[in-house]
Amino acid sequence: MNATVISLKPVQAVLDIVGLSICLPKGADRALAVEGATLSVLPGQTLCVVGESGSGKSMIANAVMGLLPRPQVAPVAGKILFEGRDLLTLSEPQMRELRGRRIGMVFQEPMSALNPVMRIGEQISEVFDAHGSVSAAEKRRRILAALADVGLPDPELLIDSYPFRLSGGQRQRVMIACALVLEPALLIADEPTTALDVTTQAQILKLVRELQQRRGTAVLFITHDFGVVSEIADHVVVMQTGKVVEAGPASAVLRAPQHPYTRKLIAAIPNGQAQRRHGIGPTDDALRVLQVQDLCKTYKSGNGLFKRARSVQAAKDINFELRRGETLGLVGESGSGKSSVGRCLVGLAPFDSGRILFKGHNLSQGAAFRREAAGKIQMVFQDPYASLNPRHRVGAAIAGGPIAQGISKTEAMARAWNC
Repeated sequence: MNATVISLKPVQAVLDIVGLSICLPKGADRALAVEGATLSVLPGQTLCVVGESGSGKSMIANAVMGLLPRPQVAPVAGKILFEGRDLLTLSEPQMRELRGRRIGMVFQEPMSALNPVMRIGEQISEVFDAHGSVSAAEKRRRILAALADVGLPDPELLIDSYPFRLSGGQRQRVMIACALVLEPALLIADEPTTALDVTTQAQILKLVRELQQRRGTAVLFITHDFGVVSEIADHVVVMQTGKVVEAGPASAVLRAPQHPYTRKLIAAIPNGQAQRRHGIGPTDDALRVLQVQDLCKTYKSGNGLFKRARSVQAAKDINFELRRGETLGLVGESGSGKSSVGRCLVGLAPFDSGRILFKGHNLSQGAAFRREAAGKIQMVFQDPYASLNPRHRVGAAIAGGPIAQGISKTEAMARAWNC
């Protein structure tokens, strides 16, 4: 009896990057943003690229999409093979045909990726318009389904909303819906869960896995969060200053990291233990920096002839206090009102009722609030691209705050230089 020989054909990688190097313009901190990077993503698998800011992770993603700002930043060596085709040899019309339909990308900064003067539904609709003819009714049905899939509340209302009316996490979910709506063969996710709360993050990761099971989608997932890596990764590539320093199955890299840099990243994961401070009694009024009492904030929109009124209570009877030397964590899901409370505290948004006391003084609303808190209460915003003026240099952007508070330009620039 003759034995039957079964030949197993090796699975072809959806994405195969070989020896990729990307140059930086003169004056940068190094000559190459990416140097000799090699990695592969198989169908139905997730490859996580991990590293600190500036390690070259996003450069690889933008090179695959053909979005590098050439010629200042451009590939100078290597290949990017997608389904056997070298993307570096394709023309711009050929790349436009692949983007969105065969290769989807979730960008890191949703506010800079979304058009602020277009409604959410219109922006997702552009994906369909660029890659085929779909009826208006079918298009709307699929857009609503995509918004529901990523956990956005009231898709029927959000589809006609502008990006500025959504929280940072909600805008990120809109970007994910845009990338997934055509179920591409390759999904590139550039820090897609950074702005999301843990429950929504788990929902998005589950959605990505379900897409993989249905379509065999390959995922290139860029992150700095090893918690996400342990949850979703099949393989891991660790990058440092543009070079791949470690690569392998996720289980091996997480359990027995070989490179010192990988061990350093894993050791930097917060342990979640709260810091206890001593020497501050509950009656030390002089140490109370901030007191929030029964703070309420409600957003209202619509109420027009053709638009249904919408009322969202962002904060209801919020009470807390912050004393000198303490750090208070305000935690909640996306859209729970955290940022709204922060904007009320710095006078950027009026509140409906309650009191905000700064060092025992009740802060009034409006211009009086800003005068009393000028230079004393500062805020770091969630989205740097939406906060920084792209036409201002970094030094001028940093010095703008002190100058607005009456400090001379010379002294403000000196402070900016020492930051």
